[in-house]
Amino acid sequence: MGRYRPPQPKSSPYITRAGFERLKQEEKDIWMRRADVTAALSAAAAEGDRSENAEYIYRKKELRELDRRIRYLQKRIPDLTIVDRRADNDQVFFGATVALEGDDGSELTVRIVGADEINPEHKHISVDSPLARAMLKKQVDDEVSLSVNGVQSHYYIVSVIYEEH
Repeated sequence: MGRYRPPQPKSSPYITRAGFERLKQEEKDIWMRRADVTAALSAAAAEGDRSENAEYIYRKKELRELDRRIRYLQKRIPDLTIVDRRADNDQVFFGATVALEGDDGSELTVRIVGADEINPEHKHISVDSPLARAMLKKQVDDEVSLSVNGVQSHYYIVSVIYEEH
């Protein structure tokens, strides 16, 4: 079996203003870090035999990783669309924080954000996720049905909140 993997599907180009600012700051930080790594790489290269120089090998790898992330950010940032307008408070759209209640009484609160802002710790889910797609354009007290891997789940929307900008 080969190593070929099909390309990932394109993610939505939407992002919140705060997420966009974080990506721009990350790009600046990476450029500063790259300058430090380049200086360390030059110093390691000056030490002589590069084939057995662990510092040189490590810095080359680090530089490749930084350059890969810079290329990604330079391609991604211009394509992003900042969504910062406030939507109708009763309906679920991009940027909404939605409180859900399951059939079993369990509670779940998630925020719908762009693919570049996903954060499981803060319950930020992508607008492309099955749950977010099922919730879009729904209102408070609407039922959300979700089928993932053959398991059917039902939730009811308890509240929809949009953060102030």
